[in-house]
Amino acid sequence: MICLRAFFILLILSASANICSGLTDQNEVSALKAIYGAVGDVFNRLSNWAGDDPCGSGWTGVICETINGVDHVTELRLLNMNLTGSIAPDVGNLTELVILDFMWNNITGSIPPEIGNLSKLYLLLLNGNKLTGQLPPELGNLSQLNRFQIDQNNISGPIPSTFQFLNNANHFHMNNNSLNGSIPPELGRLENLIHLLLDNNDLSGQLPPELSNISTLLIMQLDNNHFNGSIPSNYSQLKNLTKLDLSSNQLTGQLPASISQTITTLDLAYNQLDGDIPDALYKLRGLELLLLRNNLLDGTFNGSIMEHDSFVNASSVLILDIQNNNITGYESGALLNLPNVTLKLFGNPVCNDSSPGGNVCTEYNGSILNLSLPNTATSPSLQCSSELTCDPSRNFELVYGLSLLYGQCHCAYPLNIGYRLKSPGFAIFPPYEDGFIVYLSSGLNLSVYQVNVSSYNWEPGPRLNMNINLFPKNTTNEFTEAEVDNLFNTFSTWSIPDNDTFGPYEVLFLNRDFPYNGTLSSGTTSSLSGGAIAGIIISVIIFTAVLVAVIMVLIAKRQQRYTRARRHYERIKVAGVKDFTYEEMAKATNNFDKSTEVGQGGYGKVYRGTLADGTVVAIKRAQEGSLQGTREFCNEIELLSRVHHRNLVSLIGFCDDEDEQMLVYEYMENGTVRDHLNSNSKQPLNFATRIQIALGSARGIHYLHTEANPPIYHRDIKASNILLDSYRRAKVADFGLSRLAPVAELEGDTGGDVSTVVKGTPGYLDPEYFYTHKLSDKSDVYSFGVVLLELITGMQAITKGKNLVREVNLAYEAGMLLSIVDHRMGPYPAECLRPLISMAISCCQDDTNSRPSMSEVVRELEAIWSLIPDKNTMVSLETSISTDSGVNYSKDLVYNNLLVSSDVSGRALMTNSIPEVSPR
Repeated sequence: MICLRAFFILLILSASANICSGLTDQNEVSALKAIYGAVGDVFNRLSNWAGDDPCGSGWTGVICETINGVDHVTELRLLNMNLTGSIAPDVGNLTELVILDFMWNNITGSIPPEIGNLSKLYLLLLNGNKLTGQLPPELGNLSQLNRFQIDQNNISGPIPSTFQFLNNANHFHMNNNSLNGSIPPELGRLENLIHLLLDNNDLSGQLPPELSNISTLLIMQLDNNHFNGSIPSNYSQLKNLTKLDLSSNQLTGQLPASISQTITTLDLAYNQLDGDIPDALYKLRGLELLLLRNNLLDGTFNGSIMEHDSFVNASSVLILDIQNNNITGYESGALLNLPNVTLKLFGNPVCNDSSPGGNVCTEYNGSILNLSLPNTATSPSLQCSSELTCDPSRNFELVYGLSLLYGQCHCAYPLNIGYRLKSPGFAIFPPYEDGFIVYLSSGLNLSVYQVNVSSYNWEPGPRLNMNINLFPKNTTNEFTEAEVDNLFNTFSTWSIPDNDTFGPYEVLFLNRDFPYNGTLSSGTTSSLSGGAIAGIIISVIIFTAVLVAVIMVLIAKRQQRYTRARRHYERIKVAGVKDFTYEEMAKATNNFDKSTEVGQGGYGKVYRGTLADGTVVAIKRAQEGSLQGTREFCNEIELLSRVHHRNLVSLIGFCDDEDEQMLVYEYMENGTVRDHLNSNSKQPLNFATRIQIALGSARGIHYLHTEANPPIYHRDIKASNILLDSYRRAKVADFGLSRLAPVAELEGDTGGDVSTVVKGTPGYLDPEYFYTHKLSDKSDVYSFGVVLLELITGMQAITKGKNLVREVNLAYEAGMLLSIVDHRMGPYPAECLRPLISMAISCCQDDTNSRPSMSEVVRELEAIWSLIPDKNTMVSLETSISTDSGVNYSKDLVYNNLLVSSDVSGRALMTNSIPEVSPR
């Protein structure tokens, strides 16, 4: 009896202790549970999300404050946790939330409009996921929002005009999505905006002059969109602007007569701008990077009037890329003779008539970021003795920092950070590395010698990725948990002050290897009294004793269910995409109604479906005895979940349910390239569109070969695996046969091949791969060459027993150039046709070593693209002459810039209607 009384007394005391310590608001508890239910936690990062008191229990990523005696969630930080699933609408019930951070996960679905209810939200960080759908107008209610990051997703639709009400916003990072429509002129009312990043979208229309009202703007990136018209002259009012990137649009008119004197980077390349280069551009005294290549600029390059402030220091760099314009004159100047100034005029008439000398007229097609200085990190001048080493088994590294002041080095555990400068205000990093270390160490309250940039690399944007090691002070060999949490908080809340040069940044990862794997795992917990802690401990002991029998009974059954579920998930957990049920797929396609079928391949039928959130998708449903099986199914999920490029089809999700296997992709409105090349197509492709398709798909394949980690060989490049979106932008699809590059290739041996069972499609198959079973990147080059020939001729790779590659070679060697051209593509520039055919044939060489790389193919296609005078409309010239061979040629092939394809098209190659040809 005494024991029973003691039991109830202790139970009451423990309950009282918990009540006194304060509990999390129950509406917010329900919201967090709904959020947890909507995500997939692949690596059990949220394993401690249990119970009914997130704040008191220290749930991972949940940070709270006590308001009027009740704990409220103020921060939800789920950065880089490999989470899948979607964001539950219940997030809108976390009404005290200040920070919402889902960065760098694999979250799918759309942004819940309920987030607009979070009136106190300061940071909304959703970048680096796989979000789709449109931006909810309700986000315009976030009047306290400072930073809005949705970049690196696949969000579509327009930018809501309600964003004009985000008056406190400093950062709009919406780049690398599929946003369309025009920029709302109302955004010009955002008087506190510092960074406007809208690059790599599908935006169109004219640039709004109203943006000139944002006097605080430092960086504006609008490149790789579809903007047209002229550059507004009032952009010169942006007096604080340091970087302006409008490249790769369809802008016309002249260069702005004046521009901000604070500009360091001005990129207007790949447009249709004409006229002279204004004197104002020569006199930008802080300029470091001027990119004007591939426009229609003319007149004289007047280097004699150039001025620059910073060249007393030889580490300063100035790069001027004016390649592929119509510049006819050149005047040098003292500034251009300096070794740290690079000028490129290749592709201008001035280089044909009277070369300026030096390397000015030398072609340069590589990244401009690699032009002047080596792209390797510099080492600090202070070094430790080579005789001193650290125990490798303990993950130690040498610290040569503060300890050198005392005449010694020591070993310590570094904290490794993945760090990205999203819009750096420079083109070459080494001259700025010391300044960056000073900037970062100051922001982190560390010594400069505790910060080391171990490596870095540039990526398109341009953006600078860095691996940074942070070292503890010389009095210890590791950071304390409090120090690590403080560093994490500083990074993730952007407490490091903004800097014009080093621009906006983001943290890609914080390495949690030993000894830091126990840190960064939970949110801030409230302080508990000794009595409260004792009560909790006693409560746990009592309830454990009472429930242990029940737990022992249930644990076996639960473990069986868990093991089955885990075994299923581990097979496809690398997907990082939404896992749909069969019921969801059936509902999306009206129970796979025949009217929703849009195609069929070796894998099975393809359906057009509409998900519950309204997203239109393409669903590939495996058929019985499919050419691709379980292995290919998992392979495609794995590969597509790891690659992200505007010219690669995005995987939205998959279904592995009720003995069905399905892959869910973004829907491509314009079907396949093969659909448009068929003779019965009602939408034939003109020449410019075909080059655009070739260039886009080449860039996608080039990304697989050079940017994917590890590199990927597609193995099944063909016209029916290249899809077209609403803008007829090409995207490479169907990764089911892909293979990873060999490990040797990752270590710098580019000659590595993969020995594999031959797979692919007849007519596209690399003959050397077929005979040797050795797969390489050049196998994809061969297949792509066949696609180029299809674009030129309109014909299929193999039909009626004839091979397209062989037939084109015969016609080409016989000098019957026009006989292989598809007449349905209309007029084309003469200077584009021959190099295009020549490149296609070189891609299809039997000898692997004779084929170009995809990098070379991309450069050649870019050059051909730049030669097309009017990429939207080409004037038709119908005059043709007859030749002895009986084939009609356009005389404009010789005498004019434009020609019309002959009356005999490439289809004649497959119908024996042209004269027999033989090699010369």
